Amino acid sequence: MENFAQLGVSKEFIKGLNELSIKVPTDIQKEVIPLLLSDNRDLIGQAQTGMGKTAAYGLPLLHRIDPNNKKVQGLILCPTRELGQQVAKQLFKFTKYSAKIFTEAVYGGEKIDRQIINLKRPTQIVVATPGRLIDLVKRKAVDLSEVKTVVLDEADEMLSMGFKKELDQILEFLTNVEARWLFSATMPSGIKNIIKNHMSSQALRVEVSGKNVVNENIFHRYLVCEEDEKLYALIQFIQSEQGNRGVVFCKTKAATQKLAKQLKAKNVACEALHGDLLQKERDKVMRAFKNESLQILVSTDVAARGIDVPGLAFVGHFQLPESDEYYTHRSGRTARAGNQGVSMSFVTYQEVKVLREYEKTLGIKFDQVKEAK
Repeated sequence: MENFAQLGVSKEFIKGLNELSIKVPTDIQKEVIPLLLSDNRDLIGQAQTGMGKTAAYGLPLLHRIDPNNKKVQGLILCPTRELGQQVAKQLFKFTKYSAKIFTEAVYGGEKIDRQIINLKRPTQIVVATPGRLIDLVKRKAVDLSEVKTVVLDEADEMLSMGFKKELDQILEFLTNVEARWLFSATMPSGIKNIIKNHMSSQALRVEVSGKNVVNENIFHRYLVCEEDEKLYALIQFIQSEQGNRGVVFCKTKAATQKLAKQLKAKNVACEALHGDLLQKERDKVMRAFKNESLQILVSTDVAARGIDVPGLAFVGHFQLPESDEYYTHRSGRTARAGNQGVSMSFVTYQEVKVLREYEKTLGIKFDQVKEAK
């Protein structure tokens, strides 16, 4: 069994990993870390969420930073504030026993003036959402002239959130970059365009199949009922989970609000998460969920981007998503870091055919249950 030392990771970082109980590399880490430590190549990595991508690119990135140079040398682009915060926090923990490497996370929904002040401190890695980074560059608040490595994390999510123009802009003005690393769960045409326009034709490609790695830890189940029976079936399922936490998905903001209200009326500790929430309201909901005072988040697809709460036992699909890509993103919220989880769909008889399509396109198997448990 390989360990991080065999992959080429330095002892100082391994000490930090051990403290986080990260001792056995995941598949994506085994594939990617030796490649990224060896030279300045561009890399395209395809892997589902929850497979340890942050360490896969974060450890090689930390190796490339000169701690004595106080300028920004590494840039990580993320779709959401939450993911940006998580990445910055993880890099900080990796460097507990190494020479000090300073990381700053910048994102929308926070006062830009405070972030400008923070960036005046020594900063060697910036983790940013694309829109906020453009704002900071326009204000000349961040100097990216010495950035040698740029990482696009969850690139498909950034595209689906409408950041294509910003990504093109950022990649065009990074003139001294020696290595571009792109990580994505899926490869839609927009991602292929970014690869074609901004990455080397010699870029390394690594694909760790979610079909074989992540989904074997996710049990895909479904319960067939009439539309007006879905609420009762969902409540039965939540009760059967005996306090385990999960995310239940709806397609629209109105549907999440309605369902959260209905669940609260049945004494389920839950809140709705949707795009119209102010950042402070969203933060309040996420704090309550993380400290376990809420059992359920009822969320839209876009609002759930970047959520990474360890130990989620299940994902519920009260309404099926628009596409198989969204199903992959949804179900990937559970069974993270090698744990097991359930992805439960509540469907009408007519909707079963959609699940059959997912079976073909995603290479997974849905098991029907007669009762929601």
